[in-house]
Amino acid sequence: MTTALPPLDVDQLVADRRDLHRHPELGYQETRTAGLVASRLRLLGYDVRTGVGRTGVVGVRRGAGERCVMVRADMDALPVTEDNDVPYRSQRDGVMHACGHDGHVAASLGVARRLAAVDLPGIVKFAFQPAEEGGRGAAAMIDDGALDAPAVGAAFGMHLWSELPTGTIAVAPGPVMASVDTFRITVTGRGGHAAIPHLAVDPVVVASHLVTALQTLVSRQRNPADPAVVSVTSIHAGTTHNVIPDRATLEGTVRTFGGPFFDTVPARLGEMARSVAAAFDAEAEVTYERAYPPTVNDAEMAVLMAEVAAEVVGAEHVRADYRTMAGEDMAFFLERVPGCYAFVGCRNPAKGAEHPHHSPRFDIDEDALPLAAELLSRVALRFLSR
Repeated sequence: MTTALPPLDVDQLVADRRDLHRHPELGYQETRTAGLVASRLRLLGYDVRTGVGRTGVVGVRRGAGERCVMVRADMDALPVTEDNDVPYRSQRDGVMHACGHDGHVAASLGVARRLAAVDLPGIVKFAFQPAEEGGRGAAAMIDDGALDAPAVGAAFGMHLWSELPTGTIAVAPGPVMASVDTFRITVTGRGGHAAIPHLAVDPVVVASHLVTALQTLVSRQRNPADPAVVSVTSIHAGTTHNVIPDRATLEGTVRTFGGPFFDTVPARLGEMARSVAAAFDAEAEVTYERAYPPTVNDAEMAVLMAEVAAEVVGAEHVRADYRTMAGEDMAFFLERVPGCYAFVGCRNPAKGAEHPHHSPRFDIDEDALPLAAELLSRVALRFLSR
């Protein structure tokens, strides 16, 4: 055994990713994926727990020291019908790895293979997580003790990212992904005939005014220096052309990096919805939920990961200025322990890898897989060696 990392098996990385892509599974249904992961980890000599956070897998390998580093990968796919004509196209109707999680699992299995071949100066723990896409799978794993026994000293992860070209890695301290809040507004008016609107209270009109009014939460009630998004993404009302309905329902999301707006927006959104509705003699009922907090990188761990990223792709290809308003439940792990979450570019239009996350045409440049595995391998070993 040695402390030097062995070469990556790139062919295995690609084969694993394509196998997982063919067999996607939705959140908390990742039984095949979890079974494959658990089997591989056991063959490599890891102590394995299954059923962590329902369908998650934890693998632990102990070395000479007591310091423990965790590498995290999310396993779930999306309810999307794939529109790519590739040999590894999804074999499940209506389910697709449209966000790169297949690559995350493949890369982390590659890291597990490499770290199984070295004399570890500490403990490495792998968390293969279910239900990142809205299911709070990280929180479920934490509730089942994923960060305990042994206690995790730092957690690292990465996202294959379609906005960045292959060969680029983005690492920054502080918030790098936004909170994910959701809201539902039910406007209740008074139904009636579409040709006699003065005898009704039209909730569709109220909903239309609300869509515009809610945008002022960002444009007029938030410090312009603090990024935020308020998006109404769903409106449902009515059944036919000549009937004013009784109700209209709006749903949407709020994204921030924390701060005063994050603290005040639930109350302000509710007040605005009720006030606008009252101005039209209607009522508004508001449900506001915190789904994910912002994903916040520890400053020291971000420096460590950026140093490793510079070794992997060259300092000129490491970006320290990239953040996104997308959300990620790695946030739950980083609330509990210091760590860092990086973006590994996987965009390559020449290979058809140019479509956004969650698109039915999404794909990755598989040349990004060894870069991701190299990054996670080195940062885990570097943390344990410090």
